[in-house]
Amino acid sequence: MENLFWIGFIGALLAGIFAAIQAKKVLSYSEGNEKMKKIAANIRAGANAYLRRQYTTVFKVFIVVFVILLVLAFATRGEMLSEFTPFAFVTGGIFSMLAGFIGMKIATNSNARTAQAASESLNKGLRVAFSSGSVMGFTVVGLGMLDITMWFFLLRYVFNVNAPEALGNIMVMNGMGASFMALFARVGGGIYTKAADVGADLVGKVEAGIPEDDPRNPATIADNVGDNVGDVAGMGADLYESYVGSILATFALGAVGGYGWNGMLLPMALAVCGILCSIIGSFLVKTREDATQESLLRSLRTGTYTAAILAAVLAAPLTYWILHSWGVYIAILCGLLGGCAIGYFTEYYTSDTYKPTQELAAASETGSATIIIGGISLGLKSTFVSIVIVAAAVLVSYFAAGGSVRIMNASGVFSDAFNRGLYGIGIAGVGMLSTLGITLATDAYGPVADNAGGIAEMSGLPETVRQRTDALDSLGNTTAATGKGFAIGSASLTALALLVSYVNIVQERTVENLNFTLTSPTVLVGLFIGAMLTFVFTAETMNAVQKAAQSIVVEVRRQFKEIPGIMEYKAEPDYASCVGLCTKGALREMVSPAVLAIVVPIVTGLILGPTGVVGLLGGVSVSGFAMAVFMSNAGGAWDNAKKYIETGHHGGKGSEQHKAAVVGDTVGDPFKDTSGPSLNILIKLCSTVSIVFSGLVLSFNLINLL
Repeated sequence: MENLFWIGFIGALLAGIFAAIQAKKVLSYSEGNEKMKKIAANIRAGANAYLRRQYTTVFKVFIVVFVILLVLAFATRGEMLSEFTPFAFVTGGIFSMLAGFIGMKIATNSNARTAQAASESLNKGLRVAFSSGSVMGFTVVGLGMLDITMWFFLLRYVFNVNAPEALGNIMVMNGMGASFMALFARVGGGIYTKAADVGADLVGKVEAGIPEDDPRNPATIADNVGDNVGDVAGMGADLYESYVGSILATFALGAVGGYGWNGMLLPMALAVCGILCSIIGSFLVKTREDATQESLLRSLRTGTYTAAILAAVLAAPLTYWILHSWGVYIAILCGLLGGCAIGYFTEYYTSDTYKPTQELAAASETGSATIIIGGISLGLKSTFVSIVIVAAAVLVSYFAAGGSVRIMNASGVFSDAFNRGLYGIGIAGVGMLSTLGITLATDAYGPVADNAGGIAEMSGLPETVRQRTDALDSLGNTTAATGKGFAIGSASLTALALLVSYVNIVQERTVENLNFTLTSPTVLVGLFIGAMLTFVFTAETMNAVQKAAQSIVVEVRRQFKEIPGIMEYKAEPDYASCVGLCTKGALREMVSPAVLAIVVPIVTGLILGPTGVVGLLGGVSVSGFAMAVFMSNAGGAWDNAKKYIETGHHGGKGSEQHKAAVVGDTVGDPFKDTSGPSLNILIKLCSTVSIVFSGLVLSFNLINLL
């Protein structure tokens, strides 16, 4: 079946065609009146300017890393590093960048169109915003399939890499470029969007008492730009990396699990099947004009659940035909069911239609402190269900695929049963992300709806339009949290697969039986370092938002004080200054967290050796997963508690309770849109960096030299 990998090109083509059709459909709608067009043009200009500067900065870093990888590869004649890795690093970064850039371009061309469509009907507004999100979703999966299939054919038929194990190990290293770009895009975009959001809310809503997205607020354009560079461009690069990483990790495990080419074909076939199912599910997303928040959720669930059910049905004959294993099919079901379960419980903890967020909103009755305490408590509690779901998926998929409790055989080599079980865990991660096309569409539509509400407010459209866009935006907060749940859930499965790939690659390069058990002091120390890395990385990203937000707060206060007539609509604020401050702050502050994710695994390996790296990967995976779920869910709940109050509960807009909720939301902003989603990239980047530099660490480390 090794000649069937061309189906990857078919999947990429289908996704690309569907994305192009959806883009053409969105662009056929009216952008509204001249004022709406002007505001949308300002947002586009700000987003384009930021991305140009970000990509210029990242390009310089990529050049440096590419040269380092090239020297390592060719100076050691491929012994420490595959000669293909430097070039795959570049293509992974380019495709990851393209995924975010294309999504951002369509989002900035959809926001005014969504506002105009919402002025006609709620259903029309939903369709325009969701179609825009579909462009992002299917661009990500299409580019992912193209990148993977292209490299497979190059390695297999141009460079004649004939052994599945060798090709699988090379392919898993190719994810480093995607992870690298994703981290810069997610962290930089997250800093930008939350600095603007926090600054606009604290001075505009709390101090000046003006509505959200009020044209008098100097930070409002920067806030809307941030929605696109962070929640769209950053998220696109992030989910591209998750999608490609899960497939590549399973490639490597399939090759060593005794399945050969067939084990590598199955994840690709599942991904193509998921693209087809996502296209079908997309046509089912629609609603009525009198829709409630619950019915809007039901509309999106209809599309995503239908796609998941179709994927589950089609995966059965596909798995049996390729691998003749019903156990592997059960592992795929674990991933699909686990993804849906994580999505449901994320909705439960973050949507204002359920009790947890409603109780959090009620905490505003006694001030900012209690709503902050309540949000932290809610986020911490929400980790329980997600961790149990992932733990169950790991165990069931491992044993169903043929795994056993015996890890080593008599020769000290990983047993075939152990490798088959690990393949089950990897394929569960692919199953979880197989319908990413529609899952990401439901996520990416949220920022478009948020921008549409801002444009409706700034252009003076009727209050009914803002009510419709607010309903779509509130739902977008929930779907965004769901998308992050999928990303971090799959990241935990992929990280485990990558960790084992690292052990396999290291063990192949040495005749010594390394001690990877918890009784090894280097493994234990590595665990502590991994857990520490999660907390320091989170601190760095949170601190970056705080510093950038402070500059926006100072600037907005200055303009309110020094530009007479702003509050009376007699003078226009200097929007460009806030856009410039956010751009400078984000680009300056994104470097430190990104460097941590790259340097710490390498330095740990050079000191503690490969066993210390395994401990680090275990520590960062476990602590990072729990921290990411906590932060994403707490942030989503704070945001929706604020919107719940704005609908008239607990005093409504402008009340003391509302001001308390806004403070809670500003705390939650970097939680859910900067630090939380960046952690799943940290987990996988640490793994891929460790794999890429495994030869260097094995040859030169302090422990072996002592």
